[in-house]
Amino acid sequence: MASPASLANAIRILAMDAVQAADSGHPGAPMGMAEMGVALWNRHLRHNPADPKWVNRDRFVLSNGHASMLIYSVLHLCGYDLSLDDIKNFRQLGGRTPGHPEYGHTPGVETTTGPIGQGLANAVGFALAEKLLAIEFNRDGLPIVDHHTYAFVGDGCLMEGISHEVCSLAGTWKLGKLIVLWDDNGISIDGRVSNWFGDDTPKRFEAYGWNVIPNVDGHDVEALDRALQTARSQTDKPTLICCKTLIGKGSPNKSDTPGIHGNPLGHEEISATRAAMGITAGPFEVSDDVRLAWDARVAGAHRQEEWNVLFASYRATYPEKAAEFLRRINGKLPVDFAVKAGESLSAINASAGAMATRHASQMALNALAPQLPEFIAGSADLHLCNMTEWNGCRHLRADALSEGGNCLDYGIREFGMMAIMNGLVLHGGFRPFGGTFLVFSEYARNAIRMAALMRINPIFVLTHDSIGMGEDGPTHQAVEQTATLRLMPNLDVWRPCDAVETFVAWQTAVEHRSCPTALILTRQSVPQQTHDSAQIANIKRGGYVLSDCADSPQAVIIATGSEVSLAIGAQKSLAEQGVAVRVVSLPSHFMFEKQDAAYRDAVLPRGIPRVAVEAGVTGYWRQYVGFEGAVVGIDRFGECGPAQQVFEYLGVTTEKVVDAVKGVLA
Repeated sequence: MASPASLANAIRILAMDAVQAADSGHPGAPMGMAEMGVALWNRHLRHNPADPKWVNRDRFVLSNGHASMLIYSVLHLCGYDLSLDDIKNFRQLGGRTPGHPEYGHTPGVETTTGPIGQGLANAVGFALAEKLLAIEFNRDGLPIVDHHTYAFVGDGCLMEGISHEVCSLAGTWKLGKLIVLWDDNGISIDGRVSNWFGDDTPKRFEAYGWNVIPNVDGHDVEALDRALQTARSQTDKPTLICCKTLIGKGSPNKSDTPGIHGNPLGHEEISATRAAMGITAGPFEVSDDVRLAWDARVAGAHRQEEWNVLFASYRATYPEKAAEFLRRINGKLPVDFAVKAGESLSAINASAGAMATRHASQMALNALAPQLPEFIAGSADLHLCNMTEWNGCRHLRADALSEGGNCLDYGIREFGMMAIMNGLVLHGGFRPFGGTFLVFSEYARNAIRMAALMRINPIFVLTHDSIGMGEDGPTHQAVEQTATLRLMPNLDVWRPCDAVETFVAWQTAVEHRSCPTALILTRQSVPQQTHDSAQIANIKRGGYVLSDCADSPQAVIIATGSEVSLAIGAQKSLAEQGVAVRVVSLPSHFMFEKQDAAYRDAVLPRGIPRVAVEAGVTGYWRQYVGFEGAVVGIDRFGECGPAQQVFEYLGVTTEKVVDAVKGVLA
């Protein structure tokens, strides 16, 4: 029987050999956390290597993602579809073991980690999803949702501000099935963290409302095992297990030094490490008895089969609940979603009047939410401003979370909110959306980026989208955010002009499977435009001809959001002066660029001068208007004052659009 020490040393061997072969990577953390990996993965984690997506598996998140060889090692040893050749191909182009774990790339990896702290935030989302699904679907004697979320974190994860945001919420929400193991090795790239990280971390987490298990020897598998058992018995608090470790444990000359954090050990030190561990085997070699002790395939299949039997009983007793559970876990929309959405859109087109698009967004929610029990709303203390509530939604209250609900109050935690939303999506069973002001997307930008990178589909509701914030002044007036969000790959950014476009934006966002959506919405009222059925069908294509001229256009005005009304006004003014102009609404560049060239050219004919108008920075628009075209926008920060006066002061007016058209035609 292989000893716990030999199981841990298998991780160390694979980690140091893979990093050495790549001549790149971080061997110190996986070597230091090896016993933590043994205690969790070999004794407690409920999973099935043959089915990494088994719905009732425990979730594991390696928040300190630079330690990726830890998770690759245990996945390989446990029997996942990750071969020794994949391990040897660490960090190589086209390989399955990238430098930081990537969701959808390696079987068994639950989320993309690397940006420090976000894995911990995702884990909070996983644990919240488990708790809410259990409340909604479990029945007496039939706990079909019953699993834990585990996360390994490093010192860096706890230094990042996002850790405060999400761990405070986890304690408030009493997420008793969240267990975090802190790799307290006291070393980071620049040296000993005591010089800049002097927090009393256990007391900090106790203040959050966590159960804290301090001073655990992170190299004692039995002590770690006992701590995990204690943590699993805790039901009303998340648990932090403080694991004191040596970075690079096993290396005679480099352990407990910054040098082993992010550099290969070197061949001489690897030989010395092997000798110190009493290992004579060559690179990447793991003995058969150790492999057998690590292999989790039989136990995993047995656990999943037990759950299958449980779920069969559940389905026999609650067939409708079972069908709904599977629909949501598999991310499928209700069969009649498109039909009902179409009916709602027709009604809005027939009756909607002038309103802010944030109000139009709430109108869309009132129509869509009753069809989508997987919706879970949220806002960073701005529900009343973001309009992220709908008729009949129920707020989840910290003192009564067991009563369920579908609307979260995140408090003023934009980054934490959006990273938790990513965790909710990754867990399955929910379609979260969360709101804040557009300008504060800057706080949360990396969580938005991670959603786009992972090809998952949360919805970010970003209101108060421009200098239309008026009296709040330039600190709150977004001028560059819309353009910079559009630059992010795989993020669908919508800036609708009225209630009809807003509804289509919401419907498209809901239907997306492999990209997130940012909805950019106004604070100020905008007029309702006239849409015929053909135009409505084309809104989903991201750009369309909103108002054409009788003759061939001499110029094209492209606009989004609140500035569409300026374009329409300019078209009328120019028509009176004998200038024929087409107005194109381009609410989603992402969707427009997915259309074929014939459609794009039909909307924006080649060779016809173009003018773009948007209350934001102008450079982004050059790809549509060229250097010979013109852009009416703002390449400076805003001003404090009533919104209309600010628009006029900064030159975003119908008159300026008219002048720009005349200029490109001169």
